[in-house]
Amino acid sequence: MTRSITPPLLDTVALVTGAGRGIGRGIALDLARNGADVALVDVSGDAIAAVAEEIAEIGSKTTSFVADVSDRAQVFAAVDHAASALGGFDVMVNNAGIALVGPIMEVTPEDLARLWAINVDGVLWGIQAAVAKFRELGSTPGEITGKIINASSIAGHEGFAMLGPYSATKFAVRALTQAAAKEHAGEGITVNAYCPGVVGTEMWVEIDKRFAELTGAAEGETFEKFAATIALGRPETPEDVAGFVSYLAGPGADYMTGQAGLIDGGMVYR
Repeated sequence: MTRSITPPLLDTVALVTGAGRGIGRGIALDLARNGADVALVDVSGDAIAAVAEEIAEIGSKTTSFVADVSDRAQVFAAVDHAASALGGFDVMVNNAGIALVGPIMEVTPEDLARLWAINVDGVLWGIQAAVAKFRELGSTPGEITGKIINASSIAGHEGFAMLGPYSATKFAVRALTQAAAKEHAGEGITVNAYCPGVVGTEMWVEIDKRFAELTGAAEGETFEKFAATIALGRPETPEDVAGFVSYLAGPGADYMTGQAGLIDGGMVYR
């Protein structure tokens, strides 16, 4: 006899920022495969349109919204759109982020402002928008009202040379995650973060190119150097990260909050 298995995220509505490529795309697709309906948010409408087609093929509902996460009003509008279009709101994945590679002594105010606005402010606005929507939709005492999942990094556990300000933003995400978890636990809202390592994405291509410019290394050499330190012996994929995020979004993680889990194949140990 064949056993029917209910997808763990069936009847769940999730929103993913930075969903147009890389880790964000991987997260959105994995959430859909686990039964969630997914709202895709990105600054590129073309990118999320392509991901929306992939989700439609999986069989989940999806909706798209173009937004810049550094703009608080746009993040709130994205959450409102997701809840209206998909009939609810359960999970917020604050994934959008950018990197900055270079010596600390060469960082400009403009560099830092842009990095901070996306990597930290964007997460803060996402937390605020999600909590506001969870409250609006109401809750049942003793039950989980909603889940917020933030993008940190191994660089949020250990500062890396040439990635100083980027590391600072990811440490900041851990701090926001812990504080929000403590503030909103009484409302049944959990707040956790995921901390990837060396992932084969377009962002890492750009990081590698910048290291090549700064150090004279051949393109690809820095990526290989970092990847060689991974205990499991291979670079990370977006799917590796996505599986962990889907776990955090699901019922198996209902008793977990305020944590920033390392999902890096064995690079940083805490």
